[in-house]
Amino acid sequence: MRLQSRDFILVALQAILFVLYIFDLHILDLSFPSIAKNVALILSIFGVLIFMVAILQLNKNLSPFPSPRKNSQLVKNGLYKYVRHPIYSGILIALTGFAIYTSSGYRVMLTIVLYILFDIKSNYEEKLLTKRYKDYKEYRRKTGRFFPRF
Repeated sequence: MRLQSRDFILVALQAILFVLYIFDLHILDLSFPSIAKNVALILSIFGVLIFMVAILQLNKNLSPFPSPRKNSQLVKNGLYKYVRHPIYSGILIALTGFAIYTSSGYRVMLTIVLYILFDIKSNYEEKLLTKRYKDYKEYRRKTGRFFPRF
């Protein structure tokens, strides 16, 4: 599938948010008990693991752009059996955990903005995937977007 300008805009916005996240501006420092910070650190590590496993499972189908790659296949096994966008899930979990661990309201806000961007990006991606794969609609019905359905 040919990349559209929307693909580049969404990826650029994502990159900007990642860069902004790196530099904590300390504009809204929060206070959490040490137990919450320790749990948040574990949560962050868990998010990184989800992210890494999801990348490995996507393998040659991986692209930063929402438009599916040419000759790609729909992956529905591993983490993708339960969640349609586990890479986004891992990023959101990791960044939320790290924001709490560092007591950064600024990072919490950026993570919320990133969640909104991932929602927009995944909606766009899913429209393209529905056009490309005839079984995507059924896969979408059975799996959660960022978190498993129970």
